[in-house]
Amino acid sequence: MPVWERPEPQPRAAPVPLSRAKIAAAAVRLADEHGLDGLSVRKLAGALGVGPMRLYDYVANRAEILDLMVDAVYAEIAQAGDGSDWRATVLAIKHRTRGSALRHEWFADLLGGRPHLGPNALAVGESTAAALSQAPGVRGLDELQRALGALNAFMIGALRAEIAERRTARATGTELAAWQSSLGPYLTRMLDTGRYPTVARLVIDGAHLDPGETFARNLETVLNGIT
Repeated sequence: MPVWERPEPQPRAAPVPLSRAKIAAAAVRLADEHGLDGLSVRKLAGALGVGPMRLYDYVANRAEILDLMVDAVYAEIAQAGDGSDWRATVLAIKHRTRGSALRHEWFADLLGGRPHLGPNALAVGESTAAALSQAPGVRGLDELQRALGALNAFMIGALRAEIAERRTARATGTELAAWQSSLGPYLTRMLDTGRYPTVARLVIDGAHLDPGETFARNLETVLNGIT
């Protein structure tokens, strides 16, 4: 039986009361600070002030902890959009998803694998699908599936790319700036050869937007394509 459908264990006299919500919140804090590699049942138990075996009253394994964590993040997203306008609803959900992924970078690492089926994830999926089904260019179930596939593929790629860039910048710091500076003359020489005119236009004349603006523009492009 999935973790969301199993009843909570009966409360018992203990110095530290537990619940699945409390376990999920502590696990999210650990992963926010140390990443998924820094999350284990033992470390989580230590953060909660209990022995590891106490956690197994509530979750069967680490995978169920991840399921609870992911659904806790979807709870942050689930209230986005009121459904009155399909495009505004989709934009609100996706911008809120980006905000949650930037607060909880590990969340992006868990996108694109097995489906997320917790109650909050299903609520976000329902809101997104219901909104997209009202888009002018979406007629019938097949087109809705394709639209959802395109939107989800964009989201996963955009979030992972942005977070990978943030991680690289943190890890390398001044090394990244030095690398970029050292390659600047090379890139200039290569573009001056005239063999890469389109790349040159993008580098020299293209808009250099911040990540939020880039995400917003590209998301609008995807929705324009769907409609």
